[in-house]
Amino acid sequence: MLLEDYGLIGDLQTAALVGRNGSLDWLCLPRFDSASCCSALLGDERHGRWLLAPAGEGQAGAAVASSRRYRPGTLVLESLFEVPQGAVRVIDFMPRRGSGPPRVMRIVEGVRGKVPMRMELALRPDYGSIRPWVELCADGAVATAGPDAFGLSSSLALRVADSAVTAEFELVEGARERLALTWHLSFEEAPFVEDAESALARTESWWRAWSGRCRYQGAYREQVLSSLIALKAMTSEETGAVIAAPTTSLPEDVGGVRNWDYRYCWLRDSVLALEALLAVGYTEEALAFRDFLLRVGTGDPKAIQIMYGIGGERRLTEFELPDLPGYEDSRPVRVGNAASEQFQLDVYGEVAGVMFVGAEAIGRIESRLWPRWRAIAEHVETIWRQPDDGIWEARGPRRHYTYSKVMAWVVFDRVVRLAERFGLEGPIERWRGLCEEIHREVCEQGYDPQRRTFTQYYGSEELDASVLNIPIVGFLPGTDERVVGTIDAVVRELGRDGFVSRYSTAQTDDGLPGDEGQFLACSFWLVSALALAGRVAEARSLFERLLGLTNDLGLLAEEYDVGRKRQVGNFPQAFSHLTLILAARAISAAEVEGDATVVGEGEAAESGAGHAAEAAAGRTAGGVGRVAGAGAGRGGADTGARAGRGADTGARAGRGADTGARAGRGADTGAG
Repeated sequence: MLLEDYGLIGDLQTAALVGRNGSLDWLCLPRFDSASCCSALLGDERHGRWLLAPAGEGQAGAAVASSRRYRPGTLVLESLFEVPQGAVRVIDFMPRRGSGPPRVMRIVEGVRGKVPMRMELALRPDYGSIRPWVELCADGAVATAGPDAFGLSSSLALRVADSAVTAEFELVEGARERLALTWHLSFEEAPFVEDAESALARTESWWRAWSGRCRYQGAYREQVLSSLIALKAMTSEETGAVIAAPTTSLPEDVGGVRNWDYRYCWLRDSVLALEALLAVGYTEEALAFRDFLLRVGTGDPKAIQIMYGIGGERRLTEFELPDLPGYEDSRPVRVGNAASEQFQLDVYGEVAGVMFVGAEAIGRIESRLWPRWRAIAEHVETIWRQPDDGIWEARGPRRHYTYSKVMAWVVFDRVVRLAERFGLEGPIERWRGLCEEIHREVCEQGYDPQRRTFTQYYGSEELDASVLNIPIVGFLPGTDERVVGTIDAVVRELGRDGFVSRYSTAQTDDGLPGDEGQFLACSFWLVSALALAGRVAEARSLFERLLGLTNDLGLLAEEYDVGRKRQVGNFPQAFSHLTLILAARAISAAEVEGDATVVGEGEAAESGAGHAAEAAAGRTAGGVGRVAGAGAGRGGADTGARAGRGADTGARAGRGADTGARAGRGADTGAG
């Protein structure tokens, strides 16, 4: 099946993918990053699945749902199957476990007629490599494989064959059958099984209460809420970590090798996801992740990684699973992620975002935390001149990536503002001077005045969509001529059918063969940048095209393949959904700004376009954006502020002054 054919269910500690054909093809228990026990997504039914659907005349599972939906404001999935004999509705969900075991519950109800049904549970633990011992019991069946034990609770007449549990039955209008799959450690007593109807009512009530806290009332509210629910589903209720996606090795290039394990917590993705949540009223998640970061950060800023396991694990050793054929024969299937060992300078800027998000949420910064944040800033002072591996985890050579340097600027901009706002001790003037220096260097060495665009890294001709964040984080206003030129260059050189690639794989040495799809987050960045530039009609047009790529449940993968016209990459992807939310907010902010300009045209003209862009930036990008928008106006330093408003100093910096160029080439000295 296509990725678009899958729906997501989860319990805030793990998740599953259910296909349009009624087959649950991906399930990891008990955590997001545990070994899968249903792996048909990366192979076929031999690698584990749980089918519940009308019995087809040919192959079981041949019927597909005629319609699907999430119950409003929830992650409870309903699939309606209509066949010649009648219709049935399958309800799939995972109740929040709290301190209890993980459970997947499926309820099937007759809608009309008399429909023959088939249920087949073929668990294959450890990524499809093990056949468990399966036997019937009083209330269903049990399966055991090493430390893993599974219980299937059902009133159906079950059979066991070939290490699978099956049942065939008929469902008439008004009848309901309930099935519950529970996991526990095999050496512990089997847990109590909650009634499925009670669990459904409890789960639906909790999700609706959570959705009801959303304060967003701007453009595209329905799509924003769907993305918020998807982000919440990828947030660990237990640890506060936010995973990039609940899957591994769904290919960026179908049939190729660009297949990665995304079931981990990238600091960058997590911070941005939590900014999106915080911006619409969800503070608990932001504070929970802040606490996660405090736990994993240790006492040594040099030891901060770009990603962690869900519990804060540091070793995410990457290896391959040769026995799994991969999604549509896309090999290899990988577990773990070697990028955890990379040096990505920009992540410190994201950590600075956590600082500010937490302080904003509670209106203060605890005195016990400030020494930790200050230590991070002081560490970045020693490393920001070094080349790094970049935001995209390229497996090629290290570079002085423009976006990485911009995010180093963010670090000092944020700590200056925190120190000033809360009266905290620190070398504010030194940090302010670093803001000036980095700002000047980026405008000199990361900008190509002939092509009127910021480039991927210092001195390069290649473009990179990450520089679209320059107005979003407030480094320059959206109306600055350098930002406008960059927007146009990215559209011209990285656009495919109107959507944006991260970079050109033909020009950029990322250490990998093949191509990739268009990275959806980059296209949403373009929407935000267009809105900040005052090009709201273009922003809306692109945003609505992007909404057209979502599946019928509003879910997005990492990328879109314009050639094959399908979603590709891990699914669903937190980065895609969080940038959707922020892009919708950017459009709303720009429209509010436009209305205000019409009402007070004379006064707005006096204030200048730069100020308007900064105000819009402040409302766009969550916690980081609000500070950055203000920071771009004041910059923490006069030079940065003038550059941000396109004054002579900034313009000269854009043309490349000698002083800044020497600073950029002094990486070796700074590294010491």
